[in-house]
Amino acid sequence: QVQLVESGGGLVQAGGSLGLSCAASGNTFNINLMGWYRQGPGKQRELVATITKYGRTTYADSVKGRFTISRDNAKNTVLLQMNTLKPEDTAVYYCNADQMTNTYWGQGTQVTVSS
Repeated sequence: QVQLVESGGGLVQAGGSLGLSCAASGNTFNINLMGWYRQGPGKQRELVATITKYGRTTYADSVKGRFTISRDNAKNTVLLQMNTLKPEDTAVYYCNADQMTNTYWGQGTQVTVSS
């Protein structure tokens, strides 16, 4: 089992920045893909960004150029730096980890961007 704990959400004005952190614990051996998803009010959960253990990244078009995902394999953490935030970025952000055939989710952290 892998446990994921997110931190760093909060309230920010449009144009501001926030950083999210996710720490993995438990049986973290051979976690390949880690990433961030979000679910806005009345919306389905959507991918924000992912990163492989080798550092290959993917981003949703809506966040390209504004968000940066990074990872520290030694510390089993994944970070999401969010810049130039927009009200439409308001959502609960979830950390995700894929390990072999298992997928794990964090409990989520709220990000609210005021206009």
